[in-house]
Amino acid sequence: MIFSLTVYGAPFSNQCSDTAYQFASSLLKQGHSLHRVFFYHDGVYNGSVLATPPQDERNIQASWSQLAQQYDLDLVVCVAAGLRRGMLDETEADRYEQPAHNLASGFTLSGLGQMVEAAMVSDRMITFGA
Repeated sequence: MIFSLTVYGAPFSNQCSDTAYQFASSLLKQGHSLHRVFFYHDGVYNGSVLATPPQDERNIQASWSQLAQQYDLDLVVCVAAGLRRGMLDETEADRYEQPAHNLASGFTLSGLGQMVEAAMVSDRMITFGA
């Protein structure tokens, strides 16, 4: 079965990001396909390389990056929601003449069309958060 996920919550604000990660990890281990994970609204913060949780907490951003590398996943941060919240890749930082970028490895910035396309090609589109 082909799944896609949409994550609306920031990594340390509530449980939805961690639950989405656990769900993604489990479905991949069971042999299902994960077409795309789309991070929207405050969910874009999952892609920040600057998040530094305490050592005794799991780094959810690093966990997403590792999962993406292990399974060649498509982790997409909504560009409009990301820009509003200061999430920039190198291209957008140059375009807006910002001094730095902070999008983590394994994540890309793209538009809502990626979420629509994911829903069209997936058997199930599951949303985490509101």
